Amino acid sequence: MASPQALSEDDRRLVALWAADCAERVLALFEAEAPDDDRARDGIRRARAFGRGELDTAGEIRRRFEAGRAAQSATTPAAVAAARSAGQASGVAHMGAHALGAAAYAAKAASLAAADHDTARRTEVLWQLQQMTHDVRAALARLPLRGADSSGPLGAGLLASGILATTIREIQAELQR
Repeated sequence: MASPQALSEDDRRLVALWAADCAERVLALFEAEAPDDDRARDGIRRARAFGRGELDTAGEIRRRFEAGRAAQSATTPAAVAAARSAGQASGVAHMGAHALGAAAYAAKAASLAAADHDTARRTEVLWQLQQMTHDVRAALARLPLRGADSSGPLGAGLLASGILATTIREIQAELQR
């Protein structure tokens, strides 16, 4: 049985476009440090192409880690988080829950790059919520709450604690309204 964090392919295609938008908002933080490393930008481009139906799931599952590896080219925490956001966006083809990971890492990157961390994070989350179409909201609302299912990125792991978990909980709470 597939994980409830996977979502249907149609839903993954919808949320991939939103995740790519979230990741692209902070991409400049990564590119300022690693202008010759195009893996994060390529991951966002592939997430969009997958969302438009131009790339197949199997191929993107094989390539899903490439964008996230760009984080090794970054030195500041904000740039690392921006690269990880792109990596999470490119992972949506594999599992829809990665869209929330892309949003959480983007909010973390924005927060780390700002003087007022909490305000920047909240502003980024508000922007992300405003970008959701009705269909994206509905698809993301089908995901289990963070921590309720261990069979994917919303279980134990990088998204399970700290500011990433807090951000995902906030987004999911808004989706339940």
